[in-house]
Amino acid sequence: MQYSVLGTSGIKVSKICLGTMTWGQQNSEKEAHAQLDYALAQGVNFIDTAEMYPVPPTKETQGLTESYIGSWLSNGNNRDDIVLATKVAGPASWLPHMRGGPRLNREHIEQALDASLSRLKTDYIDLYQLHWPERHTNYFGVLGYSSGDEKGAVPIEETLSVIKRLLELGRIRHYGLSNETPWGLSECLRCAERLNMPAPVSIQNPYNLLNRLYEVGLAEFSHREQVGLLAYSPLAFGVLSGKYLNGNRPEAARLTLFDRFTRYTHDRAEAAVKDYVELAGRYGLSPVQLALGFVNSREFVCSNIVGATTLDQLAENIASIQVVLSSELIEELEALHRRHTFPCP
Repeated sequence: MQYSVLGTSGIKVSKICLGTMTWGQQNSEKEAHAQLDYALAQGVNFIDTAEMYPVPPTKETQGLTESYIGSWLSNGNNRDDIVLATKVAGPASWLPHMRGGPRLNREHIEQALDASLSRLKTDYIDLYQLHWPERHTNYFGVLGYSSGDEKGAVPIEETLSVIKRLLELGRIRHYGLSNETPWGLSECLRCAERLNMPAPVSIQNPYNLLNRLYEVGLAEFSHREQVGLLAYSPLAFGVLSGKYLNGNRPEAARLTLFDRFTRYTHDRAEAAVKDYVELAGRYGLSPVQLALGFVNSREFVCSNIVGATTLDQLAENIASIQVVLSSELIEELEALHRRHTFPCP
């Protein structure tokens, strides 16, 4: 395994992070524990979850993912062996079962953290992340920008003042952002300076061969401000594996079970995936090795968040850290990127 430093935290995290959002929906508690055992045996020490998980979110399953991690820790596993990251949900009228609709103010953040700590069976979180912004902006694949109605939106500075207090209490060690824009990250950095508090150490945004939008506007922040990218959806919901090509819908696969995920399933995506799959074959790689190897190779990526529903999938995902992409292959990837520029932003 390879490791990198989490922003300015001084904490070393594995370049492969274990994603967990299927636990409690597609994966049982026993399967979640098996994934944790396997990942740690391979040198993975970074675990990412969220209060909202599993996805798709429902009232009946909300919190199960964190609970499965908590039961694993209570089974005698050493808390100090892992760097544990979770997230507090941003405003969402579509999550009425979570505090009547979550917000990023003091009351909601403190309630969310209390519940996460209880489910996770721990008294601190290594990395506490704001899952998406409080303000109206474009994330989750929304194209274009509209300011929308921001009446009553919690200001970033107010949210960070709550985070500052939690840092001082030792309930969280560091904090990060997620699904954030360049302006949002810049404003968080300015607010942190005004509040005389630490800056965010990471930003968790989507990044993959079909969606390289992070490179425009945010990658430079990672370099100059030491806010590393935690790349999620590196396989574009599994689409980059090639298993969904030509209309295939494998049994029990995520896009077979849930038709709500359409970000990576249109014609432009299909055309790009076909080219990437063909390129992988010419270089003797599986499509998964190519897609994950590319993300692993980017200098602004602190850690690559991989998820799996089977141990075989997890093994291939983690083993991608051993893949070295030649300069010739990188050049061909860039040529395809010029042909298929941002097919799935």
